[in-house]
Amino acid sequence: MKGETRHKSGDRPSIIFLLGPTACGKTELILNLCKHFPSEVVSVDSAKVYRHLNIGSAKPSAATLNKIPHRLINIADPTEIYSVARFVEDAIEAIEAIVAHGKIPILVGGSMMYFNSLLNGLSELPAADVFIREELELKLEKLGIASLHAELQHIDPFAARRIHPNSKQRIIRALEVYKSTGRPISSWWGNRKRNKLKDRYSLFQLGMIPTQRKVLHERIERRFLQMVACGFVEEVRGLYRRGDLTNDLPAVRCVGYRQLWSFVSGETSFAEAVRRGIIATRQLAKRQLTWMRGWEDLELVPVDDGKKLLPKEKIVDACLKTLSRTPISSITD
Repeated sequence: MKGETRHKSGDRPSIIFLLGPTACGKTELILNLCKHFPSEVVSVDSAKVYRHLNIGSAKPSAATLNKIPHRLINIADPTEIYSVARFVEDAIEAIEAIVAHGKIPILVGGSMMYFNSLLNGLSELPAADVFIREELELKLEKLGIASLHAELQHIDPFAARRIHPNSKQRIIRALEVYKSTGRPISSWWGNRKRNKLKDRYSLFQLGMIPTQRKVLHERIERRFLQMVACGFVEEVRGLYRRGDLTNDLPAVRCVGYRQLWSFVSGETSFAEAVRRGIIATRQLAKRQLTWMRGWEDLELVPVDDGKKLLPKEKIVDACLKTLSRTPISSITD
């Protein structure tokens, strides 16, 4: 394809994956990394896809987006259910467009399932069973989500570890697959639709990793409180007052939004909502790091020195040093 950015050997276009847990400084890093070679950013974030989820998703400012455009940001309304399948389709389209303009796509974010599905393909799951789903939804209303998650833990411990205990949609889907096929959903995850990403592109995967969990936890708390100071509660209150959103929608279930929604709806106190928001964000970071520990071909880049976060210049240098060991170095000089 004319205009593609290729290796020194001229065989395939290059793509950079930049993974990392929440609050590790991915946004600052990407703004500096993009200065070193022709590139465009593709967001890999299940919250940033939604319009009006700005403060709580740590979405780049309008000024930043004007300076360095990010694809797959603000592309869905909070009333929509933005699926993994839709992300894969949108991401491939964005990658192809960026490569066609002679630039390198840098995919950055913390939605590990998005990254995994894009990299390895989508699972070939059986079709939905409406009757079983209705039965499970009635059970949910009667017994609650904890009961359904406990049932999933019994029949499919692996899936129960991967699926958040409050993720109603995914828990119901997992139980539905088991009840309709007799096979746990995790056994279907190995059946992947072949993805051309690995065939067509050369991938360079960087993982931002904290050496001390405590440093990341402290940053998560500071950032959450800063978000509140910058109007996070008012943002959630505005979503609540729309009247067309419920706490069952993926946008509202995003970490931080779900907890503050419980405050603006009168279910919990402000202090309790903030406390739960910080805890939920730390739990999210833990799940993200669990994904990263088992990630193949991931070059780890430390973001702290054991006591505090490293200056962004040092992290950028570490990324560039890692990339310099690959054929992509021909365009980073």
